[in-house]
Amino acid sequence: MRRLRNRSLAVLATLGTLALAGCGTDTRTPGDGATSPGPDGTVTAHRFMRLTTVHEETGMTLLEGPVFGEDGRLVVVDVTAPAGEPKVMRVDVRKKTVRKVFTDSRGAYTSAQFSPYDGRLYLSDFAHGEIVSLAPGGGDRRTFFTGEVDGARMQPDDIAFDRDGDLYVSDSLGLSEGEARGRVVRIDRDGGDATVLADGLAATNGISFDIGYRGLWISELTENRISYLPVGKRAGATGRHTAVRVDGGVAQADSIAVDADGNLYQALHGRPAMAVYDRYGKRLATVEVPARAEGLESATNVAITPGGTRAYMTVSGPAGGYLYTFDALAEGVRQSNGG
Repeated sequence: MRRLRNRSLAVLATLGTLALAGCGTDTRTPGDGATSPGPDGTVTAHRFMRLTTVHEETGMTLLEGPVFGEDGRLVVVDVTAPAGEPKVMRVDVRKKTVRKVFTDSRGAYTSAQFSPYDGRLYLSDFAHGEIVSLAPGGGDRRTFFTGEVDGARMQPDDIAFDRDGDLYVSDSLGLSEGEARGRVVRIDRDGGDATVLADGLAATNGISFDIGYRGLWISELTENRISYLPVGKRAGATGRHTAVRVDGGVAQADSIAVDADGNLYQALHGRPAMAVYDRYGKRLATVEVPARAEGLESATNVAITPGGTRAYMTVSGPAGGYLYTFDALAEGVRQSNGG
């Protein structure tokens, strides 16, 4: 539901306590091979691991930004984690263990990506309009970018890197006012120049390059659509158009990822599910958690194992923050880490 995301953003300054939960595992996990949807187009995701419980002060938890590091471990952020508790976690998916990587007293981190340029972990801080970076192990926090872009401070949600390490941000400017002022911002890999590539978007959320790095898939939360933005060799971009209208009902388009075949995995905020489309907009499948899984309200994001098809979906709600797993339709690549 939209209220879950809106509430999470409203309480960022008053975050409550967080406790890492034990491994709530389900032995019925899929194998590591490309899957085909069932006759009704459904792919069933299975509970893999619980990472968080609801924060005491805010009454919620919200997992986001799953991304695989070079060590094969999965990094996950918790948007509403309070100071002193894990805001960035690393999951060993083989051992089903989780440990704290980073925390601070101020940030509200909504996404994570490793840069192909310097290998550092980049985080978007929605609360302060900043992009920060960490050493792969979680230390050496640096502010990569802060300040205004074309007269307005960003509300950065998700991030994507091109091959050169330049960073592309889905700027959700206007979300709290209900205005279509969202942008796509390109920041060069040294953090110097920032350029608006597109504006007038409806709460820009997910962002991912297509398989050939020719353009960006961008999800717009409050219009339930995926737009496609061709991107020039440097900062130029022309010809943005609506590519997919997401039939989400009460759910809304959240983060987005792309597999090796170019398929789009569109997370649904307000429903613990993902819609999967091919690059021409045909709906291929719906990834669902089992109906008996109560207390889960949103599937915000996904990461597909590099070179494999095991996918890990972040799912949150009153029951806590979980990883659910399923077999993707194709192998994971860099674009398969959902911002």
